[in-house]
Amino acid sequence: MQPTNDRWRVGVIGTGKHGSRYARHIVQDIEGLELAAVSRRSEEGRDQAGQWGCSWHADWCALVADPAVDCVISALPPTLNLQVAAACAEAQKPLLLEKPMAVSVAEARAIEELFARNRVGLTIGQTLRYNRVLDYLRGQLADIGHLYGFTANQRLEPATLAWLDEPSAAGAGVTFHSAVHVFDALRWITGQEIVRVMAKTRCMHSQRLEDHLIALVELTNGVIGTVDCSKIGPARSGRFEFIGSLGQLHADQVHHVGESIRGQGRLVLEMGEPLSTIVPFLRDWLAFLRGIRPNPIPGSEGVAAVRVCEACLRSAAKGGWVTV
Repeated sequence: MQPTNDRWRVGVIGTGKHGSRYARHIVQDIEGLELAAVSRRSEEGRDQAGQWGCSWHADWCALVADPAVDCVISALPPTLNLQVAAACAEAQKPLLLEKPMAVSVAEARAIEELFARNRVGLTIGQTLRYNRVLDYLRGQLADIGHLYGFTANQRLEPATLAWLDEPSAAGAGVTFHSAVHVFDALRWITGQEIVRVMAKTRCMHSQRLEDHLIALVELTNGVIGTVDCSKIGPARSGRFEFIGSLGQLHADQVHHVGESIRGQGRLVLEMGEPLSTIVPFLRDWLAFLRGIRPNPIPGSEGVAAVRVCEACLRSAAKGGWVTV
């Protein structure tokens, strides 16, 4: 992979709430990346392009075909991901694809195979791995001895975007749009695969796609824990708790707090100031594009997370344990 100049020129597809974060960080914070173009269907995209000093394409296909674009970041509804991936792979343009990678295992594998066959870089935006609290948990997990159990949650406010309750756009609800982050984080923190799940879903405020997921999760080593993800209440949390043979680790990545518990003692953890997850992720992506570092989050990691999400929906539909 080589840029056409000494900087990698990026095109961002989908500059809504999340895609615009990538665009702003490229403009303001990442030396070596240049925002060349954005794509958004509404006229707001034209205004954003003027603000950021780049080109605007109403059609994302035109952005991929733009010779001024070396690589692409896509933050579209996930039902479009396979189409975007196919276009980028064919155009030989590395793609950073926002989570969820796809809305089915079949589509996720098809995306991964497209990039492998065309020998183009594919990176998945599971940016929670760059949260400083979760990085601390990963580094300290061995200190609590043998892992016996865990619990994790990601609780967000009710969704306000209409497309998140539209199957043709979102594909699924919080299972794919929130829990995917938690499943990936659990795999990353523990170094274990998720092998079985037993899940229950419900619609509290949504009409068609689940806004609450509860799942029992079994790891490769036989450890069982719980995952609770929702968009039903007015308050946020992102809590992970690990129980070990020597103690417990508790932390909340939303509120940037943590504690270590031994017996009756409780020690508040010092994890430094919170940082944006996108900035270090983009720096690692740039290093990968330049051939300096490995792919920070390759397509195989995205496929693994989608497998767990799909298994949860199968379990919720049929009842009982389902193999991932």
